[in-house]
Amino acid sequence: MTETEARPLRRDAQRNRERIIQAAREVFAARGFAATLDDVAHHAGVGVGTVYRRFPTKEALVEAVFTDRLEDLVTLAEEALTEPSAWDGLTGFLRRSARMHATDRGLRDAALSMDEHHFTQAGEHIVPLLEQLMARAHAEGSLRADAGFRDFPIIMAMVTDLAQQSAECRPDLYERYLELVIDGLRARPDNGDLGAEPSETDVRAIMRECVPPLETRRR
Repeated sequence: MTETEARPLRRDAQRNRERIIQAAREVFAARGFAATLDDVAHHAGVGVGTVYRRFPTKEALVEAVFTDRLEDLVTLAEEALTEPSAWDGLTGFLRRSARMHATDRGLRDAALSMDEHHFTQAGEHIVPLLEQLMARAHAEGSLRADAGFRDFPIIMAMVTDLAQQSAECRPDLYERYLELVIDGLRARPDNGDLGAEPSETDVRAIMRECVPPLETRRR
């Protein structure tokens, strides 16, 4: 248990908790995991000690904020599997999840680090769903044969990083490049050889560079 939840919170304590979580959503949406508990406290208008009493680590606060949001991605994948066309299901999921990540840097960081932190349940749910989406598209013949599951987080990292970097000047620019990526995923007789798919070790190393680390100690 990461919070003091053994007994009901007093009304003022509950209000503070809700204020902290709302502030964290806004701060992490703008800055991702680079934001600190001090940033959240300042945005919430409470002392940092109040934040620490409810959430003794940044990791605990991130988990409280993003567990439900990650389950939204699971729901997107489940809905995508109901599409009659495997290609439409897969590409629809890519577009919808990229849109969610583009407007919420914290969600993007959480999604790209599911295996590294306390999002095990969401990760265990979504990985088989994404594998099914890609397997259906391969069986349908719409997804190029050499596109693999481990390509997916790297594609999302690239597209959503562009979304964050271009948010001020061209907030919709990432959609252009996502469509170029989707076009490259389509199976064609003249598809060239992509070479070896990244290993799981490769993906983990790349994701660690894409997402600021979450410290378990106070910061």
